[in-house]
Amino acid sequence: MEAALVARIRFTMELQERVLPLMTVTEAAAAKIKQLIAEEEDVSVLRVAIQGGGCSGFQYGLGFDRGAADGDVEFEMHGVQVVVDPFSAPYLQGAEIDFVDSIQAAGFAINNPNASSSCGCGHSFQVEEGAEAEGAAGGCGSGCSA
Repeated sequence: MEAALVARIRFTMELQERVLPLMTVTEAAAAKIKQLIAEEEDVSVLRVAIQGGGCSGFQYGLGFDRGAADGDVEFEMHGVQVVVDPFSAPYLQGAEIDFVDSIQAAGFAINNPNASSSCGCGHSFQVEEGAEAEGAAGGCGSGCSA
């Protein structure tokens, strides 16, 4: 039964990917990602992931990788190749990666319609079902307390 569910999710994601990308990347974020990738060696894609942890249960992970792994959802936007693992994909459906550079903050921001709540810093979130990642406790590591 579990294999059938994974196959159905994968098919749904593949079908949705043909119509709309899993998530979007703003032009500002794409420009910054391209700049950062150019400074690295042997990387070519942005990997976006959801990890257990943070004060709200899940936290975002952004990093660079050499390429996609088996089962990853892949898309390209504004010249940036993005990969998302199959566990993270449902939590990121419809999300937007932006780059903010203001007097108050500078960095990547993820606007996620699937997040029912998030901590004050915006680095961790909880989903509607109330699913909480194992081991999530006190603070997401970015200085917020909840």
